[in-house]
Amino acid sequence: MKKTALLLATAACLLAGAAHAETVGDVDTAFKLIGPDHKIVVDAYDDPKVNGVTCYVSRAKTGGVSGALGFAEDKAEASIACRQVGPISIKEPLPKREEVYSERLSILFKRLRVVRMVDAKRNTLVYLTYSDLLIDGSPKNAITAVAVDRGTVIPVK
Repeated sequence: MKKTALLLATAACLLAGAAHAETVGDVDTAFKLIGPDHKIVVDAYDDPKVNGVTCYVSRAKTGGVSGALGFAEDKAEASIACRQVGPISIKEPLPKREEVYSERLSILFKRLRVVRMVDAKRNTLVYLTYSDLLIDGSPKNAITAVAVDRGTVIPVK
């Protein structure tokens, strides 16, 4: 039993590290006597196929003993803001819709996802964040868009 819990916790840590998010900062929202406080975390990540675009995602992170051990289930709420942070260049043709970021919010079932959609008519990249569960997803979501200069056409697959 202890081996299984240890393996699951290790797998969750390894998968969370694969997201390539960089924590910008956090704020405490509730004091916990034992373990870390509950907080809101702001992470930044660069779009892997679009140079010059960074997305900032804020989300709740559960503290306490269960949060410290990785067994807590974080809330399904998140907010997103993607911005042009440099000259935009697109490495390869983009699919009309593609998941660009995913992170576990619970040890087994819940994930935070960010999907990029291409609005070719308006030459805009649209980013949607939502969470899902293995059985029943959450309708809570947030959206942002980055308008690309008309001189840079977005290549679409």
